[in-house]
Amino acid sequence: MKTVRAVGLFDSGVGGLTVVNEIYRALPLESTICFGDSAHVPYGSRSAEELIYLADKIVSFLINQGVKYIIFACNTNSSLSLPILQKRYPIPMIGLVQPGAKWALQVSRNRRVGVIATEATVQSASYERAIKAMDANALVFSQAAPKLVPLIEAGKIDTTETRMAINEYLTSLKKNGIDTLILGCSHYPFLSKIISEELGPEVVLVDPAQATVLEAKADLAARGLLNYFNGQKPQHQFYVSGDPKSFQAGARIFLGESLTRVVKVELL
Repeated sequence: MKTVRAVGLFDSGVGGLTVVNEIYRALPLESTICFGDSAHVPYGSRSAEELIYLADKIVSFLINQGVKYIIFACNTNSSLSLPILQKRYPIPMIGLVQPGAKWALQVSRNRRVGVIATEATVQSASYERAIKAMDANALVFSQAAPKLVPLIEAGKIDTTETRMAINEYLTSLKKNGIDTLILGCSHYPFLSKIISEELGPEVVLVDPAQATVLEAKADLAARGLLNYFNGQKPQHQFYVSGDPKSFQAGARIFLGESLTRVVKVELL
């Protein structure tokens, strides 16, 4: 029986678990290797040079683990590092930005799309460029939300502090009349319920992880890499650069799963 090669993915911390969850749903036969760079979370305030360096180290690690495909489960690195590393390595890769932008345009009625993301993602204007390339008449309103990732990593999901931060970040977007909001950081779907309560039911939330995993599925099939049932149970491996216990606690909260083994790896 041949060895099943895994799909690799990475993010700055527990945010990548939102993508893992989508893989469980859309690609239930695929094994995964997930890397959470929790030693360097949050990514949003880091320089482009540092982010590219970290992403390069993680991609190299995943390739050495024998993965067949890599999902950049991080909007910041999808914006900044993906275009560079796609040229540097032959392995197929996909990021969150293009699929997320495409989906947002599909569901928007008034072509007024909001984006909340890390500072680095907003400064890169990656979502605005992607949306404008597909529809020049669309209007994109972006808002950096630097407080949210540290709150989520600390497990503070439905707290007064978190609700105040969400209200602060969404006020200007509501004034701009958006009917669609892209959750432009893989951590943010953990706050979907609260964000939706703040915006109201008329605003559609777009989680790029869902669209990205579906595009990855089609790409894997087109490349002949999709795993079909061969009697082997999918294996899911988790690595972190920071504290494994903290990541395990996040997995219990956000993934609803107790990870028995999370391995710490130093990014040299």
